[in-house]
Amino acid sequence: MYYPEPIAKLIESYSKLPGIGQKTAIRLAFYTIGMDDEDVNLFAKNLLSAKRDLKFCSVCGNLTDQDPCSICTDENRDRSTIFVVEDSKDVLAIEKIREYNGLYHVLQGTISPMNGISPDDINVKSLITRLIDSQVEEVIIATNATSEGEATAIYLSRLIKPSGIKVTRLARGLAVGSDIEYADEVTLLKAVENRKEI
Repeated sequence: MYYPEPIAKLIESYSKLPGIGQKTAIRLAFYTIGMDDEDVNLFAKNLLSAKRDLKFCSVCGNLTDQDPCSICTDENRDRSTIFVVEDSKDVLAIEKIREYNGLYHVLQGTISPMNGISPDDINVKSLITRLIDSQVEEVIIATNATSEGEATAIYLSRLIKPSGIKVTRLARGLAVGSDIEYADEVTLLKAVENRKEI
């Protein structure tokens, strides 16, 4: 179907978002066109602000608008544990259960030799740097239950264990192949409570 070029470009932009098919992209484009100018300007401003103002924390690698992030600078957090996750979305998922009060480390991906992603391509070096001369007693590895997540967990475990730091993995409360960000709070809570040393 033919659409005027501005609408076609808007549809194309929406369809690049994950989980947005052609029909949803069309619906979103026409909804956006029907919005008040003020709302569209605010929406555009928020998009640009998120893209320009967010950066990765120099300590933990989490997305933040201040460096170091608010979690790393919070003196009330337990500094003896570090929760290692793949992505910043996973930090939000764990924070929602309100049971964990330690620090985080965001890998910004997983090891995937098939895709040419090695340990040097993700945020591993800064994790090891954090563990040297620190008070960390336990590293909780919370990578997703995928082949890449498992490979990354095993790699990190072999790297960290010789230092004498306890290394645990989330319990199998999460379905294999699922992502942490989509799990409900009860499943995440049980997974954290039943984690095992690897």
